[in-house]
Amino acid sequence: MITTPEQFAAANKASVDAMLSLANTALASAERIAALNLNTARSMLEDGVANTKAVLGAKDPREAMSLSAAQIKPAVEQSVAYNRSLYEISSQSKEEVSKQLESQFGDFQKQVSSLMEKAAKNAPAGSDVAVAAVKSALEAASSAFDNMKNVVKQAADMTEANIATASNATVNAVSSATTGKKK
Repeated sequence: MITTPEQFAAANKASVDAMLSLANTALASAERIAALNLNTARSMLEDGVANTKAVLGAKDPREAMSLSAAQIKPAVEQSVAYNRSLYEISSQSKEEVSKQLESQFGDFQKQVSSLMEKAAKNAPAGSDVAVAAVKSALEAASSAFDNMKNVVKQAADMTEANIATASNATVNAVSSATTGKKK
């Protein structure tokens, strides 16, 4: 398939560039997750200290219980926000990796198609059936890749919708529970 040293070097360079791009995407995602974790930990620590001081400053047990109950909803909302942010980072990373892989697959398809056209032009008489079979196999592989991509997208969309629904239900349940206790 590769006939010259220049083609071989170009193919290797393209592979290395693709791997570096994927590695950079993974590292950027890890960096964003680390920052999210650090910011969330800092915020939780600050909130915990402030909440503890408030409860310890209560004048009686009833006020302490009321302050403790009032802290539940913000803590749950913070947890839900953290999970949404984490999912968003993961989803964006998945999209970037998918785009990169699609591009690489598209480039691969173009190269194979180009090679098939060259092979078809230089093929001996009577090899039309074999060339057509290979082209058909390539088209089937492309179609399978497109179908797989669509299924993965549908699953990701459904997961995102389920996470949003579950998050909202959790916040609503906690709101209802804390509102019911105040009555």
